[in-house]
Amino acid sequence: MQATVDRRAFLQLAGYGGVVFASGLGLGACATGGAGAPQGDFFFVQLSDTHWGYSGPANPDAKGSLPKAIAAINALPVDPDFIVFTGDLTHLTLDGQVRRERLAQFRDQVAALKVRNIRYLPGEHDASADHGAAYREFFGASYYAFDHKGIHFIALDNVSDPAGALGTEQLEWLAQDLAGRASDAPIVVLTHRPLFDLQPQWGWATQDGERALALLEPYQRVTVFYGHIHQENHHQTGHITHHSASSLIFPLPAPGSGPDHKPLPWDPEHPYRGLAWRDVTLGAIGAQPRAQEHPLA
Repeated sequence: MQATVDRRAFLQLAGYGGVVFASGLGLGACATGGAGAPQGDFFFVQLSDTHWGYSGPANPDAKGSLPKAIAAINALPVDPDFIVFTGDLTHLTLDGQVRRERLAQFRDQVAALKVRNIRYLPGEHDASADHGAAYREFFGASYYAFDHKGIHFIALDNVSDPAGALGTEQLEWLAQDLAGRASDAPIVVLTHRPLFDLQPQWGWATQDGERALALLEPYQRVTVFYGHIHQENHHQTGHITHHSASSLIFPLPAPGSGPDHKPLPWDPEHPYRGLAWRDVTLGAIGAQPRAQEHPLA
C-alpha cells in the first residue's frame, strides 16, 4: 500500500493521536504454506466489545460510541482492507428474542461502514447463553480461517462454550488448518478471550487455551489480537505476542488491580476516556506489524 506513510501523517495532522506498538510477527520475505509471498503492506481495523444494548451509568452515551467510531473509520484517508469485530458485539441478555433484536440492531449500525469486508467474532455476551446459536444466524461460523495478502488469519471461538473453552472439535480443526504450513508462515490469530491465563478468576482466560498455544508454538511468526478485557494489554508466551483491544462501551480495571472487574465509572469531565479502536498495518515492507490506538475521547 503506497499510502501508508501518508495515512499516518494524515492521522497525526488530524489529531487522532494514539499509541503505536509493534509485535513480534516478522513479515519479511518468508514462506507462507502455499498462500504465496506477502503481497505488499496493508492495514485492517479492529473494534471490540461494543456491547450494543448496554444501558447504565458506565456509559450514558451507550448508543453513541459505536457510531462515533464508525464515523472516524469512514473518515480515514485510505480505507482498510477489512474490519474485524473481536466479540461482545451486543450486551448479555438471557431473553433469546432480545438477543436477536440486539444482534439485528448491531448489524444495522455497522451497515454504515464504507468498507464492506467485515469479519466478526462472538463474545460471551453474544454467545454463551445459547452456545452461539443466535450469533451464527446473523454472522455465520464462529470460527474460521482466511488468507489475505500472504498472511494467514485464524479466528477462534472461546466463548460459545459457557465454560470458556475452545473444545476438542475446534482444536482438531485448528490442527488441520495449521498442518502443512511452513514454520515461518506469518499467522495472525483473532479471538475474544485471551488464550493465556491473564486473570482466570475474572474469566480472563481460555480453559484449554494452552492446547491452542501448543499447536501454534512451532510457528515462528504468530501474533494474537483479542478483546474481552476492555483495555490495552501486551503479553508474550514464548515467541507468541498477544495484544488486547480497548472497548467501545466502558473500560475495565487493570488485571489484578482489585477484588473485581466492574466497569470504571464514567468521567463527565473526560467523556469516552478509555474507549478506542485500532488499526493494524501488516506487510512486506516492515519486519513488524504496527498497531495504532485511536481514542474516542
